[in-house]
Amino acid sequence: MQIENDIKEFIAKQFLFSDEGYPYEDDTSFLQEGIIDSLGVMELVTFVQDTYRIKVDPAEVTPEHFDSVTKLSAFVKAKAT
Repeated sequence: MQIENDIKEFIAKQFLFSDEGYPYEDDTSFLQEGIIDSLGVMELVTFVQDTYRIKVDPAEVTPEHFDSVTKLSAFVKAKAT
């Protein structure tokens, strides 16, 4: 649950410019909702690499991994094990 909360806090502050938290469902698409763009995806990559000390291969930077809180947290958990 901590990973999900970290991601929500990062998204809220970095892309929504909000201190009110993350107002979307965990499976809401970042791209379809316009929450982030391609540059934002790269910021997410840097965030997860720095925060969780994991290496993200360029081939792994796909919507299947980086398009929602649910998908991103599952990706981080899988990489961390």
